[in-house]
Amino acid sequence: MLVYGTEGNMDKMEGYYVSAMFSGCFLLSSLLFSKVTQEQRDPYMDEIFHIPQAQQYCQGHFNQWDPMITTLPGLYLTSVGIVKPAAWLFGWSDNVVCSSGMLRFINLLFSLGNLYMFYLILCRIHTKVSAVRRILCSLTLYLFPTLYFFTFLYYTDPGSTFFVLFTYLMCLYGNHKSAALLGFCALLFRQTNIIWIVFCAGNLIAEKVMETWRTQLKKNDEKPSSKKTSLETVDALKFLMLYLRSPLNILTLALLTWPYVILVLCFLAFMVGNGGIVVGDKSNHEACLHFPQLFYFFAFTLVFSFPVFNPIQKITDFIRSVWRRPLLYAGLVCGSLFLIWKFTYVHQYLLADNRHYPFYVWKKIFQRHELVKFALVPGYLFAAWSFFDALKTKSVLWLLMFFVCILFATVPQKLMEFRYFILPFLIFRLNISVPSTSKLLLELALHVTVNLIMFYMFLYKTFHWPNSEEIQRFMW
Repeated sequence: MLVYGTEGNMDKMEGYYVSAMFSGCFLLSSLLFSKVTQEQRDPYMDEIFHIPQAQQYCQGHFNQWDPMITTLPGLYLTSVGIVKPAAWLFGWSDNVVCSSGMLRFINLLFSLGNLYMFYLILCRIHTKVSAVRRILCSLTLYLFPTLYFFTFLYYTDPGSTFFVLFTYLMCLYGNHKSAALLGFCALLFRQTNIIWIVFCAGNLIAEKVMETWRTQLKKNDEKPSSKKTSLETVDALKFLMLYLRSPLNILTLALLTWPYVILVLCFLAFMVGNGGIVVGDKSNHEACLHFPQLFYFFAFTLVFSFPVFNPIQKITDFIRSVWRRPLLYAGLVCGSLFLIWKFTYVHQYLLADNRHYPFYVWKKIFQRHELVKFALVPGYLFAAWSFFDALKTKSVLWLLMFFVCILFATVPQKLMEFRYFILPFLIFRLNISVPSTSKLLLELALHVTVNLIMFYMFLYKTFHWPNSEEIQRFMW
C-alpha cells in the first residue's frame, strides 16, 4: 500500500501500522456487516426508497425515478459503476449483484475510503504529530458513531462524506481543479455539500488574505497580536473589508478559486431550474430559519469531543472568560433566548417517528417543560466557547468562514437530525490540535462504547407498532 506523508513516502513501520489498521477495520466491519445483513435482510427506513431506485439503475432503467427521493443519483450511479463490472468479472447474476446486501456493501467500501481520507488529511494538516497519534486519530474518526452506523445500510452518508473529504484533501494540496471535480461528485450524493465546496474556496481565500495582511504588517514593522480578541480579530476584519474594496483583489481571489466559482454558479443555475435545492419530495424538506439547530450542533460536538478536552480546565477557563466580559455574555444569553423563543421549529417527523433517537431526546429533555429549552442556554454557550477555543490556532478569517458554513449547514434544516452534524463535526475534529495518546484512547473508548450500544439496540431491541407486523429498529 502506497501512502504519502508530509515529505514523500512515509516511514516503512508507519506503513505497516496503517496496513494493519485497514485490514483490522475491514475484517471487523465485515463481520458486523454480515450480522446486520443477516438480521435485517429487507430494506429498512430510507432504504425502501434508495435500494429499489438503485435496482432500477442496475437494470438499465435510468429514466425511472422515485419522486420521494430528495437527493441526486450519485449513490446509485456509483453503485452501478462498481457492481456491474464485478458481476461481469465474477459471473454473478443480477439477483446477487443488485441485492440489498451487495448495495449496502458499497458503503462499507466508502467507509474504508473515509478512513484513508482521515489519515491523509491529518498527515497534511498536522505535519509534526507522531505516526501513532495520526493513526489512532484516524481510527477514532472512522468509528465516529453517527457516521459508522450508516456503513451498514444503503444511505448516502458514507459516500457523501468520502467525496467531501476527498475534495478537502485536494484543496489542502492545492489541486483545485481536481477538488472541484470531486466536489461535483459530492453534490451528486447530497446537494447541501455545496456548502463544503464553498468552504474549500473560503479556506483558500482566508489563507490568501491573511498572507497579504501579514506581509503588509511586516512592511510596516508591525507584529500580529497573538490574541484574537485584539489585533488578530478586529484588525484582520478591517483589513478584509479594505482588501475587498479593490476590484483587482477581487479578481485575484476569483482567479485563485475559479474551479469552485464555476461549480457554485452551475449549482445556482440548477437551483433556479429546479425551483429549489431539493429534488423530489419538497413538501417535507422546506428550508426555514431554525437557529436553535446551531445550539444543538454545538451541544452534539461537545458530547463527542469531551474526551479530548480537559473538562475541568475548560469549565474554569470559560468561567474566567465570562467574568472578564460579563456584558458580552449577557448579550449572548439574551440573543440566544430570543432565537430559541422565536425560531424553534418542531418537524412532524421528529414527533411521529419513534425509531430515531432524536425523538427520545426531544421527548425526554425538551418536552419535560416548556422552559427547558431556555434553561439549556448556558450549556449551549459553554459548548460554543469550547468549540472555538479548540480551534484557537486557526486564523480569525478561517474561523469566520467555517462558522458561516456551519450556519448554512444547520440553520435551514427544520428537522433535528444528527446526521446533519456529521460533516461539520468531522471538519472541526480534523482541524483541532491532535490530542495526546491517552485522550485519543479515551475518545476511542467512547466511540466503541456508543457503537456497541447502538448496534445492540438495532439488532436485539426490536419492537412492533400497533396494527403492524413489521419489525421496527432503533437508529440514529
